[in-house]
Amino acid sequence: MADPGWHGLRTSGLAAIRAAIDDTGRFEPRDAMEQDPSHKQVIPYLVLRDGAAVFLMQRTRGGADRRLHDRWTIGIGGHLNPGDGDLVGGLRREWREELVAAFEPRFSLVGFLNDDTTDVGRVHLGAVFVADAGGRPVSVRETDKLHGRFADDATVRSVVDGMETWSQLLVPAILDRPVR
Repeated sequence: MADPGWHGLRTSGLAAIRAAIDDTGRFEPRDAMEQDPSHKQVIPYLVLRDGAAVFLMQRTRGGADRRLHDRWTIGIGGHLNPGDGDLVGGLRREWREELVAAFEPRFSLVGFLNDDTTDVGRVHLGAVFVADAGGRPVSVRETDKLHGRFADDATVRSVVDGMETWSQLLVPAILDRPVR
């Protein structure tokens, strides 16, 4: 998928965007796509809540993408794999790979996120989901790559300047959204 033509979180027309991904999406070698802004890699990106709290993580230098080292994030997710089937299948796999939790929440698609202002953003399109932990414990599985915990609104907002751009764009949209 090439540049979809907007910046930030888009919450309308989701069915049409999903249809475009289903109709034109294909798997290509990731290394080549990371440098090719004529294509967008679709990334399932989950914001996990626990009531009003948000799961806040900080990336370590152990992660593969140097562009994201030491950055804060409120998004859990990653690249789709051919065996995932679809966006939710990829999100379920990422949930199991990245987090330790004795449950799988209900994932709700809330929008698509585009940011062509950074090298990372130019080659990725976020499919943004929200879920609630419902008071159940969650921790980071890959502690060599991430540290994380549930944080209140003030704590999340206090690190916005150190966040990856997708999270910066999502903080107002997610934190100002009513908790369901």
